[in-house]
Amino acid sequence: MAEKTAVRSNRLKSRGRRRYLQALVAGSAAMTLSASGAAFWNRQFTVHTFGDSILDCARYNVYGVHPGQLIVRNDDRLFPDFKGCDLSSFLPAQLDHRAQDGGRVEDLPRQARGLQGSGPAVALVTVGGNDLLTGLAADRREGILRFRELLAAFLHALPVRPILLGNVYDPTFRDDSRNFLGVEARIARGNLNRMNAMIGDLAPRYGQLVDLHGHFLTGDPSWFTRTIEPSLRGASEVRAAFLPAVLKALG
Repeated sequence: MAEKTAVRSNRLKSRGRRRYLQALVAGSAAMTLSASGAAFWNRQFTVHTFGDSILDCARYNVYGVHPGQLIVRNDDRLFPDFKGCDLSSFLPAQLDHRAQDGGRVEDLPRQARGLQGSGPAVALVTVGGNDLLTGLAADRREGILRFRELLAAFLHALPVRPILLGNVYDPTFRDDSRNFLGVEARIARGNLNRMNAMIGDLAPRYGQLVDLHGHFLTGDPSWFTRTIEPSLRGASEVRAAFLPAVLKALG
């Protein structure tokens, strides 16, 4: 009985989300077709991605898909609920995929090398998880402050606006018994929260925060593979978290 109720609840959530996204897409399409927007949208809209495996997770699913790809053009066979809820459904769009699995904050300037801001575009950035894994989970203060300095410098220099900055999700779902870091859960979670607070502070200065942390807390372990990486479902959920902000950026 409980299983049937959960399945029914998930179906209702899926339908509600699809209606919401369809309404956003319809509004964005109306804007692009308006007299005032027609000349502006004759050029391709570009989605740039920077950061880590949250955006560069194609190797973690057998179909080789990742969030930026799905935002530009949905795979209707894999994700029929998102049919028509992609940029290519109503405007010329392209992906400039620069995020790299394993990326840390110091890698961001290299990923952006050679980028020139021209034409309508949006930048998607996810970073911080690998920094936590390689030491900041046990940080006492200075490391995360340095992380903030480096991230702020990158965001300031990036020649694309708006920037949609994702925070760091928690693959343990706040369950300390799932801790895999070798660092006391209390300390690691405190540093995750500190990092996300800094990301949340920086995001509105350059664009908008995308709350991956909050979104993934509504999910389940099937959204992950290899403990921390987005699964096929996870890649779609990252897309789902970013897509409303991308559509908003069109206005």
